[in-house]
Amino acid sequence: MASELLLRKTPENHLHFETTLQRPVSARGFGLHHGVPASIRILPAPPATGIVFIRTDLDRFRIPASWEHVARVAYATSLMRQGVLISTTEHLLSVFYSMGIDNALVEIDSLEVPILDGSGLPFVELIRQAGIRTYRRKRRYLKILREVSVEGNGKRITIAPADRFLLTCDVFFDHPLVGSQYLELEVSPETYAREIAPARTFGFSQELDQMRAMGLIRGANLDNAVCFNGTGVMNHGGLRFTDEPCRHKALDLIGDLALLGRPLLGHVIAERAGHAMHFALVSRIMSDPTLYRFETRDDAPRRPASALLYSSG
Repeated sequence: MASELLLRKTPENHLHFETTLQRPVSARGFGLHHGVPASIRILPAPPATGIVFIRTDLDRFRIPASWEHVARVAYATSLMRQGVLISTTEHLLSVFYSMGIDNALVEIDSLEVPILDGSGLPFVELIRQAGIRTYRRKRRYLKILREVSVEGNGKRITIAPADRFLLTCDVFFDHPLVGSQYLELEVSPETYAREIAPARTFGFSQELDQMRAMGLIRGANLDNAVCFNGTGVMNHGGLRFTDEPCRHKALDLIGDLALLGRPLLGHVIAERAGHAMHFALVSRIMSDPTLYRFETRDDAPRRPASALLYSSG
Protein backbone atom coordinates (compact mmCIF):
# COMPACT_ATOMS: atom_id res chain seq x y z
CA MET A 1 0.00 0.00 0.00
CA ALA A 2 1.13 3.56 -0.63
CA SER A 3 1.30 4.39 3.07
CA GLU A 4 3.75 1.56 3.63
CA LEU A 5 6.15 2.30 0.77
CA LEU A 6 9.86 2.63 1.37
CA LEU A 7 11.03 6.18 2.07
CA ARG A 8 14.31 7.31 0.53
CA LYS A 9 15.17 10.11 2.90
CA THR A 10 18.01 11.40 5.00
CA PRO A 11 19.10 9.56 8.17
CA GLU A 12 17.25 12.07 10.40
CA ASN A 13 13.92 10.91 9.00
CA HIS A 14 14.73 7.33 9.91
CA LEU A 15 14.23 8.24 13.55
CA HIS A 16 10.61 9.25 13.03
CA PHE A 17 9.36 6.23 11.06
CA GLU A 18 9.27 2.47 11.50
CA THR A 19 12.12 0.42 10.11
CA THR A 20 13.17 -3.05 9.13
CA LEU A 21 16.23 -4.60 7.48
CA GLN A 22 16.89 -4.21 3.77
CA ARG A 23 18.03 -7.81 3.26
CA PRO A 24 18.28 -11.07 5.24
CA VAL A 25 21.38 -11.85 7.29
CA SER A 26 22.37 -14.94 9.26
CA ALA A 27 24.71 -16.25 11.94
CA ARG A 28 25.62 -19.58 13.56
CA GLY A 29 26.89 -20.45 17.01
CA PHE A 30 26.07 -22.13 20.31
CA GLY A 31 23.69 -21.27 23.11
CA LEU A 32 25.37 -19.91 26.23
CA HIS A 33 23.31 -21.89 28.73
CA HIS A 34 22.06 -24.96 26.84
CA GLY A 35 25.25 -25.33 24.80
CA VAL A 36 23.46 -26.62 21.69
CA PRO A 37 24.18 -25.44 18.14
CA ALA A 38 21.88 -22.68 16.89
CA SER A 39 21.46 -20.81 13.62
CA ILE A 40 19.52 -17.61 13.18
CA ARG A 41 18.37 -15.83 10.04
CA ILE A 42 17.06 -12.29 10.43
CA LEU A 43 14.60 -11.20 7.75
CA PRO A 44 12.82 -7.96 6.86
CA ALA A 45 9.25 -7.63 8.15
CA PRO A 46 6.31 -5.36 7.27
CA PRO A 47 5.39 -2.35 9.42
CA ALA A 48 3.57 -3.05 12.69
CA THR A 49 5.07 -6.56 12.89
CA GLY A 50 7.46 -5.92 15.76
CA ILE A 51 10.18 -8.47 16.52
CA VAL A 52 8.97 -12.05 16.08
CA PHE A 53 10.96 -15.23 16.69
CA ILE A 54 10.16 -18.21 14.44
CA ARG A 55 11.20 -21.72 15.55
CA THR A 56 12.02 -23.30 12.19
CA ASP A 57 12.59 -26.65 13.92
CA LEU A 58 9.01 -26.60 15.29
CA ASP A 59 6.78 -26.00 12.25
CA ARG A 60 7.73 -22.29 12.15
CA PHE A 61 6.03 -21.59 15.48
CA ARG A 62 5.99 -17.84 16.21
CA ILE A 63 6.78 -16.09 19.48
CA PRO A 64 6.53 -12.27 19.53
CA ALA A 65 9.17 -10.47 21.59
CA SER A 66 6.75 -9.07 24.15
CA TRP A 67 6.58 -8.75 27.92
CA GLU A 68 3.40 -10.83 27.72
CA HIS A 69 5.46 -13.89 26.71
CA VAL A 70 8.27 -13.72 29.26
CA ALA A 71 8.75 -17.15 30.84
CA ARG A 72 11.95 -16.96 32.88
CA VAL A 73 14.29 -14.18 34.01
CA ALA A 74 17.01 -16.06 35.94
CA TYR A 75 20.47 -15.48 34.39
CA ALA A 76 18.80 -14.80 31.01
CA THR A 77 15.47 -13.65 29.62
CA SER A 78 13.40 -16.39 27.98
CA LEU A 79 10.17 -16.14 26.02
CA MET A 80 7.50 -18.83 25.83
CA ARG A 81 4.19 -19.23 24.04
CA GLN A 82 2.07 -22.38 24.20
CA GLY A 83 4.96 -24.29 25.73
CA VAL A 84 7.51 -23.31 23.05
CA LEU A 85 10.64 -21.60 24.37
CA ILE A 86 13.17 -19.08 23.08
CA SER A 87 15.99 -18.56 25.58
CA THR A 88 18.63 -15.85 26.07
CA THR A 89 16.93 -13.24 23.91
CA GLU A 90 18.31 -10.13 25.63
CA HIS A 91 21.46 -9.50 23.56
CA LEU A 92 19.72 -9.60 20.18
CA LEU A 93 16.75 -7.59 21.45
CA SER A 94 19.11 -5.03 22.97
CA VAL A 95 20.73 -4.49 19.59
CA PHE A 96 17.42 -4.23 17.71
CA TYR A 97 16.10 -1.74 20.27
CA SER A 98 19.18 0.49 20.39
CA MET A 99 19.92 0.42 16.67
CA GLY A 100 16.35 1.39 15.80
CA ILE A 101 15.01 -1.83 14.26
CA ASP A 102 11.24 -1.90 14.80
CA ASN A 103 10.28 -4.91 12.68
CA ALA A 104 12.12 -8.17 11.99
CA LEU A 105 11.52 -11.89 11.74
CA VAL A 106 14.14 -14.00 13.51
CA GLU A 107 14.22 -17.57 12.24
CA ILE A 108 15.95 -19.87 14.72
CA ASP A 109 16.43 -23.63 14.60
CA SER A 110 16.95 -24.22 18.32
CA LEU A 111 15.67 -23.10 21.71
CA GLU A 112 18.41 -20.54 22.46
CA VAL A 113 19.75 -17.52 20.58
CA PRO A 114 23.46 -18.13 19.84
CA ILE A 115 25.79 -16.24 22.16
CA LEU A 116 28.41 -15.57 19.42
CA ASP A 117 31.23 -13.62 21.16
CA GLY A 118 29.13 -12.83 24.25
CA SER A 119 28.45 -9.22 23.29
CA GLY A 120 26.05 -7.33 21.05
CA LEU A 121 28.73 -6.37 18.54
CA PRO A 122 28.23 -9.30 16.11
CA PHE A 123 24.53 -8.42 15.87
CA VAL A 124 25.37 -4.74 15.27
CA GLU A 125 27.63 -5.87 12.43
CA LEU A 126 24.81 -8.00 11.00
CA ILE A 127 22.53 -4.95 10.93
CA ARG A 128 25.23 -2.91 9.21
CA GLN A 129 25.59 -5.71 6.66
CA ALA A 130 21.84 -5.85 6.07
CA GLY A 131 21.16 -2.12 5.90
CA ILE A 132 18.04 -0.45 7.24
CA ARG A 133 14.81 0.19 5.36
CA THR A 134 12.51 3.00 6.46
CA TYR A 135 8.74 2.85 5.98
CA ARG A 136 6.13 5.61 5.83
CA ARG A 137 4.44 4.39 8.99
CA LYS A 138 5.19 6.78 11.87
CA ARG A 139 7.07 5.33 14.81
CA ARG A 140 5.11 5.46 18.08
CA TYR A 141 7.20 6.04 21.18
CA LEU A 142 6.31 5.04 24.72
CA LYS A 143 6.75 8.20 26.79
CA ILE A 144 6.94 7.88 30.57
CA LEU A 145 4.68 10.39 32.36
CA ARG A 146 5.64 9.94 36.00
CA GLU A 147 8.35 8.29 38.03
CA VAL A 148 8.00 4.68 39.16
CA SER A 149 10.41 2.39 41.03
CA VAL A 150 10.83 -1.27 41.90
CA GLU A 151 13.19 -2.25 44.73
CA GLY A 152 14.22 -5.05 47.05
CA ASN A 153 17.26 -6.76 48.61
CA GLY A 154 19.42 -3.68 48.22
CA LYS A 155 18.57 -3.35 44.52
CA ARG A 156 16.46 -0.72 42.82
CA ILE A 157 15.34 0.30 39.35
CA THR A 158 13.56 3.56 38.57
CA ILE A 159 12.17 5.14 35.45
CA ALA A 160 11.48 8.88 35.28
CA PRO A 161 10.04 11.15 32.58
CA ALA A 162 12.46 12.37 29.89
CA ASP A 163 12.25 13.42 26.25
CA ARG A 164 15.04 11.00 25.29
CA PHE A 165 16.10 7.47 26.20
CA LEU A 166 18.57 7.98 29.04
CA LEU A 167 20.24 5.20 30.97
CA THR A 168 22.09 5.17 34.29
CA CYS A 169 23.58 1.87 35.44
CA ASP A 170 25.30 1.22 38.78
CA VAL A 171 26.80 -2.19 39.66
CA PHE A 172 28.96 -3.70 42.38
CA PHE A 173 30.87 -6.99 42.38
CA ASP A 174 33.37 -7.91 45.08
CA HIS A 175 36.38 -8.35 42.80
CA PRO A 176 39.53 -6.20 42.52
CA LEU A 177 38.93 -5.54 38.80
CA VAL A 178 35.25 -4.69 39.21
CA GLY A 179 34.04 -3.25 42.52
CA SER A 180 31.68 -0.29 42.04
CA GLN A 181 31.10 0.77 38.43
CA TYR A 182 28.83 3.48 37.05
CA LEU A 183 27.67 4.41 33.56
CA GLU A 184 25.36 7.16 32.30
CA LEU A 185 24.53 7.89 28.67
CA GLU A 186 21.86 8.73 26.15
CA VAL A 187 21.06 5.60 24.17
CA SER A 188 21.39 6.21 20.44
CA PRO A 189 22.64 3.99 17.61
CA GLU A 190 26.02 5.71 17.74
CA THR A 191 26.57 5.57 21.48
CA TYR A 192 25.26 2.03 21.72
CA ALA A 193 27.48 0.66 18.95
CA ARG A 194 30.53 2.36 20.41
CA GLU A 195 30.02 2.20 24.17
CA ILE A 196 27.70 -0.73 24.94
CA ALA A 197 27.58 -3.33 22.16
CA PRO A 198 31.21 -4.58 22.50
CA ALA A 199 30.80 -5.42 26.23
CA ARG A 200 30.71 -9.18 26.81
CA THR A 201 28.80 -11.33 29.26
CA PHE A 202 30.90 -12.25 32.27
CA GLY A 203 31.18 -14.49 35.30
CA PHE A 204 33.43 -15.47 38.19
CA SER A 205 35.48 -18.67 38.34
CA GLN A 206 34.30 -19.57 41.85
CA GLU A 207 30.68 -19.67 40.66
CA LEU A 208 31.16 -21.86 37.59
CA ASP A 209 30.59 -25.26 39.19
CA GLN A 210 27.43 -24.12 40.93
CA MET A 211 26.02 -22.63 37.73
CA ARG A 212 26.76 -25.77 35.74
CA ALA A 213 25.09 -27.85 38.45
CA MET A 214 22.01 -25.66 37.85
CA GLY A 215 22.08 -26.56 34.14
CA LEU A 216 23.50 -23.18 33.10
CA ILE A 217 26.51 -21.95 31.04
CA ARG A 218 27.00 -25.30 29.29
CA GLY A 219 28.15 -23.42 26.20
CA ALA A 220 30.36 -20.88 27.97
CA ASN A 221 34.05 -20.56 27.17
CA LEU A 222 36.68 -17.83 27.01
CA ASP A 223 35.69 -17.02 23.42
CA ASN A 224 32.15 -15.99 24.40
CA ALA A 225 32.39 -14.78 28.01
CA VAL A 226 34.73 -12.89 30.31
CA CYS A 227 35.79 -14.96 33.31
CA PHE A 228 37.26 -13.33 36.40
CA ASN A 229 39.42 -15.47 38.67
CA GLY A 230 40.58 -14.49 42.14
CA THR A 231 42.73 -11.55 41.12
CA GLY A 232 42.36 -10.96 37.42
CA VAL A 233 40.72 -11.93 34.15
CA MET A 234 41.38 -15.25 32.42
CA ASN A 235 40.66 -14.12 28.83
CA HIS A 236 43.57 -13.60 26.47
CA GLY A 237 43.66 -9.87 25.71
CA GLY A 238 41.92 -8.90 28.94
CA LEU A 239 38.92 -6.58 29.07
CA ARG A 240 37.54 -4.47 26.26
CA PHE A 241 36.65 -1.70 28.75
CA THR A 242 37.84 -1.24 32.31
CA ASP A 243 34.14 -1.15 33.27
CA GLU A 244 33.04 -3.90 30.88
CA PRO A 245 30.77 -5.59 33.48
CA CYS A 246 28.77 -2.39 33.98
CA ARG A 247 28.47 -1.84 30.25
CA HIS A 248 27.28 -5.40 29.72
CA LYS A 249 24.69 -4.99 32.47
CA ALA A 250 23.47 -1.92 30.56
CA LEU A 251 23.27 -4.05 27.39
CA ASP A 252 21.14 -6.65 29.20
CA LEU A 253 18.92 -3.95 30.69
CA ILE A 254 18.19 -2.45 27.27
CA GLY A 255 17.35 -5.90 25.94
CA ASP A 256 14.81 -6.41 28.70
CA LEU A 257 13.32 -2.94 28.15
CA ALA A 258 12.82 -3.90 24.50
CA LEU A 259 9.98 -6.11 25.71
CA LEU A 260 7.95 -2.91 26.10
CA GLY A 261 7.51 -3.19 22.34
CA ARG A 262 7.97 0.53 21.64
CA PRO A 263 10.96 2.89 21.64
CA LEU A 264 11.26 4.41 25.09
CA LEU A 265 11.29 8.06 26.12
CA GLY A 266 12.38 8.05 29.74
CA HIS A 267 15.35 7.92 32.10
CA VAL A 268 16.06 4.45 33.50
CA ILE A 269 18.22 4.28 36.63
CA ALA A 270 19.32 0.75 37.57
CA GLU A 271 21.11 0.21 40.88
CA ARG A 272 22.53 -3.34 41.04
CA ALA A 273 19.42 -4.62 39.26
CA GLY A 274 19.19 -7.82 37.21
CA HIS A 275 16.84 -9.51 34.75
CA ALA A 276 14.10 -10.18 37.31
CA MET A 277 13.99 -6.57 38.45
CA HIS A 278 14.17 -5.28 34.88
CA PHE A 279 11.13 -7.35 34.02
CA ALA A 280 9.34 -6.25 37.19
CA LEU A 281 9.70 -2.66 36.00
CA VAL A 282 8.45 -3.51 32.51
CA SER A 283 5.44 -5.31 34.00
CA ARG A 284 4.72 -2.42 36.34
CA ILE A 285 4.73 0.05 33.45
CA MET A 286 2.55 -2.03 31.15
CA SER A 287 0.03 -2.83 33.90
CA ASP A 288 -0.67 0.86 34.59
CA PRO A 289 -1.68 2.95 31.53
CA THR A 290 -1.48 6.14 33.60
CA LEU A 291 2.32 5.81 33.63
CA TYR A 292 2.80 6.37 29.92
CA ARG A 293 1.38 7.53 26.63
CA PHE A 294 2.18 6.77 23.01
CA GLU A 295 3.32 9.62 20.79
CA THR A 296 4.99 10.28 17.45
CA ARG A 297 8.01 12.54 17.11
CA ASP A 298 7.23 14.58 14.00
CA ASP A 299 8.42 17.86 15.42
CA ALA A 300 10.97 16.69 18.00
CA PRO A 301 14.60 17.31 17.01
CA ARG A 302 16.73 14.21 17.23
CA ARG A 303 20.44 13.59 16.72
CA PRO A 304 21.13 12.38 13.15
CA ALA A 305 22.14 8.75 12.87
CA SER A 306 25.41 7.72 11.30
CA ALA A 307 25.35 7.28 7.54
CA LEU A 308 27.41 4.13 8.12
CA LEU A 309 24.42 2.46 9.72
CA TYR A 310 21.54 3.65 7.55
CA SER A 311 21.28 3.35 3.81
CA SER A 312 18.51 4.48 1.53
CA GLY A 313 18.74 1.71 -1.04
